[in-house]
Amino acid sequence: MTFSNTITQALALDQADPLAHFRREFIIPPHDGGEQIYLLGNSLGLQPYRTKARLQEVLDSWGQYGVEGWFMGDQPWLKYHDTLTAPLAKVVGALPHEVVVMNQLTVNLHLLMVSFYRPEAKRRKILCEAKAFPSDQYMFETHIRHLGLDPNEVLVELAPRAGEHTFRQEDILAAIEQHKDELALVLWGGINYYTGQLFDMAAITKAAQAVGAKVGFDLAHVAGNVVIQLHNCNVDFAAWCSYKYLNSGPGGIGGVYIHERYHNDASVHRFAGWWGYDKETRFRMEKGFVPVATAEGWNLSTPSMLLYAAHKAALDIVEEAGWEAIQQKRQQLNSWLWFLLEQLEATIPAGAMEIITPRTAESRGSQVSLLMHRDGRTCFDALTAAGIIVDWREPNVIRLAPVALYNTYEEVWRFVEVLRGILNK
Repeated sequence: MTFSNTITQALALDQADPLAHFRREFIIPPHDGGEQIYLLGNSLGLQPYRTKARLQEVLDSWGQYGVEGWFMGDQPWLKYHDTLTAPLAKVVGALPHEVVVMNQLTVNLHLLMVSFYRPEAKRRKILCEAKAFPSDQYMFETHIRHLGLDPNEVLVELAPRAGEHTFRQEDILAAIEQHKDELALVLWGGINYYTGQLFDMAAITKAAQAVGAKVGFDLAHVAGNVVIQLHNCNVDFAAWCSYKYLNSGPGGIGGVYIHERYHNDASVHRFAGWWGYDKETRFRMEKGFVPVATAEGWNLSTPSMLLYAAHKAALDIVEEAGWEAIQQKRQQLNSWLWFLLEQLEATIPAGAMEIITPRTAESRGSQVSLLMHRDGRTCFDALTAAGIIVDWREPNVIRLAPVALYNTYEEVWRFVEVLRGILNK
């Protein structure tokens, strides 16, 4: 599509948007008698109106049936998980039985490390991003020390080249080849949280498995954002959160993918709990762990039905909108944003701002990261005062991400115009 930088085109794009009515499914935070321009789906998605009703259904069932809510009512809790896996499988490109909804992201990464990081002899190194999101860094550090190993000797933390903000694919593949005889695991972010760079997960998986390493991905900034194909790419495992692009609430329940080849492999280590026990015999309470023969076999504790309900409310909207349709709008909305930002670059003082997110569509998702070379915090505060919600990452980056289900083309246009005014002062 050929764009023109006018409010007229923004309104025309909104008028033609087949998903425009889904905005009414979300609570837009207020600002100065109107609505915020909320561009922070990469941090916390907005609340669906229907979330309250889904939570109330669980509370009503609890009140009416007590413990029998597990077995009675329109939505017995014992089968609630089954309503979540099919829509999630579409979103992450998995088979439904390869997906389990449980815990939160960092807990799940620790549990997956138990299964897929098995250091032996000299094969004990882990390849990861330098300056990964702090939770991942702390998970690596403490998990490795728990095994009696030294993180400084185990972790291979790859950074972008000097003077560059993003990774080159050839450098990731070269690091895999360089450490091939000592590499036990590659655990990488699907999208870098700081720059918004989307990685070629298929290529990374193929290269790592070719040298005998296991491969997993932290999909915190991927799930619900871009199209991925975990099963077809042969990825060993992955984990994600649900409160960003999946709109399932602060601290929302996490998700895990485990390739089906591991489901019945008795040699795979795991921590176990009773909710991962074979469903047919779980209530016999017998000694000796017999796992469910799906990804659910990695479950530990009885899940929170309230977190399930919030997750279902959001996933139902994804199902109604259609994952393919969401992606079509995401791509066009993101192209509109990039068109406007690249025009902005030509009209602001030289050196005021640098876009550090890759410019090629195949190397990015919804997020754009702006490196502010001067007065960055002042700029961020001015955006906030104008009712435009983005976020600040030290020392000098503003991140934003328009979301197909609730953001409009007009909002994106107004954001860039406000930013232009601030930067030209």
